[in-house]
Amino acid sequence: MASTTAGQQWERDRAAFHALLAAATAADLRRPSRGTRWTNRQLLFHMLFGYQVVRALQLLVRVVGRLPDPVSRGFARALDAAAAPFDVVNYLSSCGGGLLGPRWMGWWFDRVIASLHRSLDRAAEADLARGMHYPVRWDPFFTPRMTLADVYRYPARHFAFHRRQLTFTA
Repeated sequence: MASTTAGQQWERDRAAFHALLAAATAADLRRPSRGTRWTNRQLLFHMLFGYQVVRALQLLVRVVGRLPDPVSRGFARALDAAAAPFDVVNYLSSCGGGLLGPRWMGWWFDRVIASLHRSLDRAAEADLARGMHYPVRWDPFFTPRMTLADVYRYPARHFAFHRRQLTFTA
């Protein structure tokens, strides 16, 4: 089942995140990341936030996914229209979140993963198949229509992409 695979990947990412936090020196965390305006510390927070945002996305799918398709499509178009302010908030939130120390980021990552496991365990097959339209301008890993199962797979793709932008290794 795809949802089981997602949960297994979350655990691999959780272990990788803790390894990155343990390996990073203070100088590593201050160093600029590759291809972003963030430092490595800020990018690590952004990687955590990619998992955190799934909690909101799953709620959206559960609500908007029950509405008529034209409503879902219109909602996605409205969100796409707000992509520029979203980009600013996305950037600044990771700048602010990057003020957290590695210990707090690790603690938060663990809580987010545990929460996602609980919600995945409760999800019925019909829930996982429910979908809605997404604002594709917000994230390169959003597709025009995503199911809840797709949303559960999203953070691992986001994590892997940004992990390659870190300028230190674990």
